[in-house]
Amino acid sequence: MTAPRCRPGLRREVRAFARHERDRGTYLPSCNAWMDGHDPEFSRLLGERGWIGMTWPRRYGGGERTELERYAVIEELLAAGAPIAAHWFADRQIGPQLLRIGTEEQRQRMLAPMAAGNLHVSIGMSEADAGSDLAAVRTTATRSRGGWVVNGTKLWTSNAHRNHLVVVLCRTGERVTDRHAGLSQLIVGLDAAGVDVAPIAGIDGDSHFCEVTFRDVFVDEADVLGEIGAGWQQVTAELARERSGPERFLSVMPLVDETVSLIAQTPTAGDLELLGSAVGELAVLRQLSIDVADALTRGEVPDLDAALVKDLGTRFEQELVDAISRSEVAASSMTGSFSSLLRSALLAAPGFTLRGGATEVLRSIVGRAALQG
Repeated sequence: MTAPRCRPGLRREVRAFARHERDRGTYLPSCNAWMDGHDPEFSRLLGERGWIGMTWPRRYGGGERTELERYAVIEELLAAGAPIAAHWFADRQIGPQLLRIGTEEQRQRMLAPMAAGNLHVSIGMSEADAGSDLAAVRTTATRSRGGWVVNGTKLWTSNAHRNHLVVVLCRTGERVTDRHAGLSQLIVGLDAAGVDVAPIAGIDGDSHFCEVTFRDVFVDEADVLGEIGAGWQQVTAELARERSGPERFLSVMPLVDETVSLIAQTPTAGDLELLGSAVGELAVLRQLSIDVADALTRGEVPDLDAALVKDLGTRFEQELVDAISRSEVAASSMTGSFSSLLRSALLAAPGFTLRGGATEVLRSIVGRAALQG
């Protein structure tokens, strides 16, 4: 299996950093930490080490590293269960989107603060009646002197009550036969007049999801992202990054680590079979995800492979959590950190196959590609 190519010692450096910060009490390892673990100070620590915006040009605060070096850092942080949610969307997709289609003024204004871990961004795509069908969005933006006026509501907008900006997919043109036409992306301040953010409590008691309402919110022309009317093409390219990373199959690695440690103490045939199966499937998923990272390095938009990573990876996570909950080790070790991690993973797992595109949508992408190919 191809391993991410990176500077010798980078993985060891990240692993030692995560262990040091954990041991001194900076964070407690948790599952789903790239969504739930919103810790601005931890993000700033990563920014100081150059581990945010790693692939971006130095003139924008980046490190000019490879996609695969970034991949290695992300793998280590996910495996450690580190709190990386505050900078996650900026690093994963909004920063690269600004580099690809943003204006020079936008890059100068936003990228360096993002890379430092100081500017946190949410994604405003989904709506109550749209979900994964982004062509059905009803949030509108109408022309106004010097900019646009936004009205509508976004749902499941992660950490909007904690972040600074949200990138809103909205309809700027009349609805026509082509449902994908007339969509645009705008960058909106979450503290702007007319923006109302309401956290939504999840089954696990956390409130990282939010409903964001826009009532006559003025957005300056300087905050149009890309081209008016090109929103669908822009979002499609963005989703390749959103769906293909190791977070789609490493969200519960802290639980896996605890499980491995317990099995090593009293191994049974059933538990060893569980681990062997998981390692084999994980190796395949990781290679497919690395192939997407390679394609992104070449400037490609591997939306099909990204959809496969997301579909297969999130189902793997759900099935793994279920298998661990029914394992022999779980029956005899429901105490301490293992119990806490398993509980949080069980509560979070139903959402794995929904966020970033529901399973049915992803399979339709794969099915259309198969029919065309």
